[in-house]
Amino acid sequence: MKDDPRNHPFRDSHQDIETARHIPDTPQTRAPSYRLAFADDEFLCRDELRPVRLQLELLKPQMLLDEAGIASTVVLFGGARIPEPAKRDTARTPTLADLSKYYDEAREFARLMTLKSLQSGGRENVISTGGGPGVMEAGNRGAADAGGASIGLNIVLPHEQAPNEYVTPGLCFNFHYFGIRKMHFLMRAKAVAVFPGGFGTLDETFEALTLIQTGRMERIPFLLFGEAFWRKIINWDALAEAGTISAEDLDLFVFVETAQQAVAAIETWQGAGEKRGSIPGR
Repeated sequence: MKDDPRNHPFRDSHQDIETARHIPDTPQTRAPSYRLAFADDEFLCRDELRPVRLQLELLKPQMLLDEAGIASTVVLFGGARIPEPAKRDTARTPTLADLSKYYDEAREFARLMTLKSLQSGGRENVISTGGGPGVMEAGNRGAADAGGASIGLNIVLPHEQAPNEYVTPGLCFNFHYFGIRKMHFLMRAKAVAVFPGGFGTLDETFEALTLIQTGRMERIPFLLFGEAFWRKIINWDALAEAGTISAEDLDLFVFVETAQQAVAAIETWQGAGEKRGSIPGR
């Protein structure tokens, strides 16, 4: 391409894709084998090409976030089924209706963190969510309330899935592989805030805690919104008493109830400067 910063004499791949569209129609050119490999969707989706697809899903968001100048993020995990309070009557269960208060807390937390981010140029502590409904929508919405950008890491699911309307369009990504998506959640994370949720939230929470516990990731502020919820579904103390985790592992996270408490916890986090390793490759 003309704006390609590389200085080489070779034709650009885009030029060849365009040229290939106008080649004569013959039995030879219609054969799948004749397609340019990098422009052949059927070929790229073969089982043998899985390593290439994994690499592409790692590279595309990485490159675009780098180009957008995103240096660090604040990650929000939480349930897709939690409604905003104005729509609590649509909740599937009374418990979900009660948990709707955390939609507002997630929105306010994201708003406050985005305001702080914008004060320092908007490159640090950018809100990052799964890009879907519920708590994820609240996080992106709070960033938009503050006039800032936010990231959405969506994933293709069997049922209809679309990013929420508050994700910054140029920072909205779609994934096939859960593993690569979770890696992108944490590669730039300077804090993690977890709201009540289901299997997906639990998966993301325990993977992040495991990385920190095992020294594969730096220790960062790790906030669990809703102490009653988390203590009801997980007996944290029983894990320590059984010896399956260390008592010190219970210090890897803190419980908070409100956005203001969460912001204060980040600002006073005792382990913020303590290095415990990093995600491989970072």
